[in-house]
Amino acid sequence: MPIFRSKAQAELLARVLLHPDEQFSLTDLAEHTGVALSTMHREVAQLITAGIFTDRYVGRTRLISAADTPVVAPLRHLVMLAYGPPQVIAEEFALVGVEKVVIFGSWAARYEDQPGRQPNDIDVLLVGEVSRLQMYTAADLASERIGKPVHPVVCSAQVWANPEGDVLVSEIQKSPHLTVFEREAV
Repeated sequence: MPIFRSKAQAELLARVLLHPDEQFSLTDLAEHTGVALSTMHREVAQLITAGIFTDRYVGRTRLISAADTPVVAPLRHLVMLAYGPPQVIAEEFALVGVEKVVIFGSWAARYEDQPGRQPNDIDVLLVGEVSRLQMYTAADLASERIGKPVHPVVCSAQVWANPEGDVLVSEIQKSPHLTVFEREAV
């Protein structure tokens, strides 16, 4: 969404505003957005001055959270629509047996700055083994949080690694897609 100065700023807003009951250290926010800690200091300072974030210190650690001001609720809604789906999808679909979660389709294309209409839904691919009940329950929860339908499909890790013969997975890998969750190998 072109109303934010940068994708990093939007991801910072999403991280803090979409988790209103949590507090984040500057280091955590810098790592999450992939920006330098000095840049994060400046971004956070501007958002505190604007009344969007608040801060407090615990020892030497500065903790950041969403402010309780009238501007935050509508901004939270806008951030959810534009940058919230990756976080929500990752949280809801990090199910037992899921190795990777990928957003694809029109939402991923807009996220990658390809022009087009605002997507009406979000397409999600789960790589791994998961029960249909868990998958559709997670989709319902994600849809409710995001405010848009979420349509999941599943494929095995073998198909993801070698998609020959699977038209959908081949097309996903060739098109804009966004990996939002990847289970760490044990």
